[in-house]
Amino acid sequence: MKTLNLPQILSIPELKGKYQSNELTPEAVIQEIVHRAEADKEYNIWITPPTMERIKPYLDQLKQMDPEQTPLWGIPFAIKDNIDLAGIPTTSGCPEYSFTPNEHATVVKRLIEAGAIPVGKANLDQFATGLVGTRSPYGETKNSLNPELISGGSSSGSAVSVSRGMAAFSLGTDTAGSGRIPAALNSLVGYKPSLGAWPIKGLVKACASLDCINVFANSLSDALLVDEVVRGLESSDPWSKSITRKSNALPEKIYLVQEPPTFFGSFAQDYKQAWEKAVARIRKLDIPIEYIDGSYLAEAAAILYEGPWVAERWAELGEFITTHENAAFPVTETVLRSGANPEHDASSLFKAIHRLQTLTKKAHQQLKNAVLVMPTCGGTWTREEVRENPIETNSLMGLYTNHCNLLDLSAVAVPAEAAEENLPFGITLFSSNENEHLICGLADLFIHGRRFLQKKETTLVAVCGLHMRGFPLEKQMFEHGAVFIRETKTAPQYKMIKLSSHPSKPGLIRLNEPGASIEVEVWEMPLSQFGSFVSLIPSPLGIGKVELEDGSEIPGFICETSAAKTAEDISHTGGWRYSFSDFKIKRALN
Repeated sequence: MKTLNLPQILSIPELKGKYQSNELTPEAVIQEIVHRAEADKEYNIWITPPTMERIKPYLDQLKQMDPEQTPLWGIPFAIKDNIDLAGIPTTSGCPEYSFTPNEHATVVKRLIEAGAIPVGKANLDQFATGLVGTRSPYGETKNSLNPELISGGSSSGSAVSVSRGMAAFSLGTDTAGSGRIPAALNSLVGYKPSLGAWPIKGLVKACASLDCINVFANSLSDALLVDEVVRGLESSDPWSKSITRKSNALPEKIYLVQEPPTFFGSFAQDYKQAWEKAVARIRKLDIPIEYIDGSYLAEAAAILYEGPWVAERWAELGEFITTHENAAFPVTETVLRSGANPEHDASSLFKAIHRLQTLTKKAHQQLKNAVLVMPTCGGTWTREEVRENPIETNSLMGLYTNHCNLLDLSAVAVPAEAAEENLPFGITLFSSNENEHLICGLADLFIHGRRFLQKKETTLVAVCGLHMRGFPLEKQMFEHGAVFIRETKTAPQYKMIKLSSHPSKPGLIRLNEPGASIEVEVWEMPLSQFGSFVSLIPSPLGIGKVELEDGSEIPGFICETSAAKTAEDISHTGGWRYSFSDFKIKRALN
């Protein structure tokens, strides 16, 4: 193996590519992560930090796995310490609450079965109650870019572990914004699926009816790759649902709130200017924009802490708090005990449920074919400012997040142009629980700016293998100025073969008879780059016309018919991402 060349920022396709070329091994990657964790000890990222001894069983397990059949083979990830990892204490940020589970949380189990390597348990605002990242007896998690600032919470260590290069992705949780605020403050993507889409079995509940497990990653494609692995019904989880994320698409319109956003803290003006730049960028996407009355969003958000819903937190943790004097972080106990207020009786709860039903119906009707865009947060604070005023600073962080789960929305937080150097700014895209594909499509467009290509001469390109998102050659698409457009399928006149190359790659062959409809991705590439791109394609592959399921024909990858004589026919899988399908089938059987 060559000298270790591990990037500071870890991405799934880059790691997979380096494994395939033998430039890196998982053992070497983990050794470097252990070194980085020790070097960043003062950031208070970990409760159970990475060590070779703890991680070795997972490295040994990789030897029994086929990298081509396990989509996250060798990919390191971090776990928020309110999510179970078998044999490792789950503290939820409270030493006296600690217990050691015998089995993994469902999402962790699915990731490990997909080849991912759990490297450690990450710090959090105690009992996932907070949005600042300072409410932990294990220390205040420092912002990855400016240690004087908050990291955001409650999934503080999860976010900073990715931003500081100790994980390619991490698991957090999101009840009131804990999977989005830390993403914005550390320049990450924070993807929060619809309620129930990811099982929460093995999670220490904060509000079971609202809790989501989420993912932090450096790119949207990495986040959605994780979603492919962990999404799906878990029959033993009463909160689990079967919700399919459709192929990415763009909404018919974008909604912005007509009331000017409130910005706060020392950087309020910087955040305001960053939001104005983000809105200007959104306008260039050439999708109709409408302004809506957002007062009902604020009304829903108020129910979370000002109304009876806070009693759900007390129902989950009240017995522990009352029987373990001084075990909880003081500000956390104050928040939790507010749930025991006699005003939060059954009558007030049902009134809130009925009101929320009306507001949820309104939100879902409004977002039927649209996406709502808001700032992820309206500012940030120094850690000292939060210490001096822990309640109000935390409350303000949730202005644009608290409504989300109460209204059964999905959300993705993505970076926008920074407010200033080392001061990230982000926006969040919201959709109904049936329209996650719209926030994903719009987020991809916002990040990569497909519309900006329209000023140049471009061509569409259909790709079906290693050039697809999340695979090693995706970088060639970006290097040639291409941007992802959508997922689709070919007309049912093709077969797909698995070529005996290294690494393995597919070949798409058009038949003169009925065949299979194969999954492809459509990208848009400047014509000035197309010739250079084609020159990189090795025989027996080439570029020809590919007919799509809608009857249109565009340039795309095709394969010489002669290659089929010695290759395996994998048409039955429906596409090169068959590793996910096979993997999910095996998981279901187990």
